Amino acid sequence: MLHPFLKKIVTPIVTTASFLALSAPVSAANLDEVLASQPEEVKARYQYRNPKETLNFFGIEKGMTVVEVLPGGGWYSKILLPVLGSEGTLIGADYALDMWGNFSFVTPERIEQKKTWVSTWTKEASEWVPEGGASVAAFQFDALPDEMKGTADAVLFIRALHNMARFDSKGNFLTNALDQTHAVLKDGGLVGVVQHQAREDRPDEWANGSNGYLKQSAIIAKFEQHGFEFVAESDVNNNEKDQAVEGDIVWRLPPSLNGARDDEEKKAAMLAIGESNRMTLLFKKK
Repeated sequence: MLHPFLKKIVTPIVTTASFLALSAPVSAANLDEVLASQPEEVKARYQYRNPKETLNFFGIEKGMTVVEVLPGGGWYSKILLPVLGSEGTLIGADYALDMWGNFSFVTPERIEQKKTWVSTWTKEASEWVPEGGASVAAFQFDALPDEMKGTADAVLFIRALHNMARFDSKGNFLTNALDQTHAVLKDGGLVGVVQHQAREDRPDEWANGSNGYLKQSAIIAKFEQHGFEFVAESDVNNNEKDQAVEGDIVWRLPPSLNGARDDEEKKAAMLAIGESNRMTLLFKKK
C-alpha cells in the first residue's frame, strides 16, 4: 500500500507535454524573447533548469508580484524582471539573518554584510532592470515588512529549501519561512518549488537537506502543515540518471563537481549524469 503522501503525489502529476494545456501565461511570447536574449552561459543551463517550462507551470505572468527566494546573482531574476514587466514587482527574499551563522564557511564579515542585504540586493537588482522591466524590493525571512503582507501573487523556492530544512531544528528557519510565505501571499496565491529530490526509499537521516536532497513527501507534508494545498507536480526537471544514495552529496554533480574536478574519470561520470534530479511542485495558499 502506498504511503498517503505518495498517493497524492501520483494523482496530480503533469507531464512536460501537458504544460500548455495546464496554463497559458499571457507573457508566453515575451518569455521566449527574454530567454533568447540571455547570455550564452545562461542558455547553457536551460537543458537542466528548463526555465520556460518551469515558469509556465508555475503560472508566472506579466504584471504579477513575485517573491524569489535566494535570488543570488540573479540567474532567474534577470529572466523574471522583463517578463513581469513595468506593472510587475520582483521581491527578493533571503534567509533569516540568524541562520547564516550555522554555515561553517560563512565568515563574521559576511554575516555583517548580510545585515544590509535588503538594501544592497535591491540596489544591485535595480541595475538588472531593463527598460519596461519590473520594480524590485526585498526582505529577509525574519523581518517581513507589514506593508508586504498579502501582496504577492507567487513565491518561488528554486533550489532554496534544503538548508532551511537542514537547520530547522536550530531555529525554526524553514518553519518560519513557510509562515512568512503564507503571510506575504494574497489569498489563493501560488508557491512554486524546484528542489533536489531524494528517492522515497532513501534514509530520512540522509535526505534531511544537509546533502542537498529532500523527499517530495516530506516537502508536501511541511507545506500542508503551514496552510498550503498541494496542486500538482511536473516531471520537467526530473533526471533519472541521478540515483543518489546515502553518502552522496548533490554538489558532486555539475556545475560544482565537488571531489571530481581533478579526477578526469570521476568528472566524466558526473558529467554523464548531469545536474540533479529535481522535483517541481505547485502549491496554493488556502
